[in-house]
Amino acid sequence: MDNLIVDVSQHLLERNMRMVTAESCTGGLIAASLTAIPGSSDWFEGAFVTYRPGAKIRMLGVSGATIDRYSVVSEPVAREMAIGALAASDADVSVAVTGVAGPSGGDIISPVGTVWFAWAIRDDGIQCVQASEHCLEGDRDQVRHQAVTIALTGILEVVS
Repeated sequence: MDNLIVDVSQHLLERNMRMVTAESCTGGLIAASLTAIPGSSDWFEGAFVTYRPGAKIRMLGVSGATIDRYSVVSEPVAREMAIGALAASDADVSVAVTGVAGPSGGDIISPVGTVWFAWAIRDDGIQCVQASEHCLEGDRDQVRHQAVTIALTGILEVVS
């Protein structure tokens, strides 16, 4: 994990970019992983931990209608979270994560381990450039840690 974070930091620094996270099921774990590295304030703007739907609406501007129509564990919500994090910060790139880490809370459409990711970039405005769904295996802790790796790998893809 440390090597991945170092790669992310180097790519961001080389491009004079800062990132922000919008986290739900990871509960700030991405931000905690990033800030464990000395010097992260040079490229890490901050984090929005929006665990409940109301927090996503208030802090990130996610539409209540989007949540009602698609559920919080969905591509449209992840996309709105990523865009909202950039709109509410001075960062250049964002990652958003929303899902079901378990051990309960899943359903037929989004079973435990379902996690949606979205990445957005500030480039002639703000645009969501990528989103993906992953069905992760393992217990709650394993799902959350896998989500961090996927989120940061996606940041590398977006800024490369």
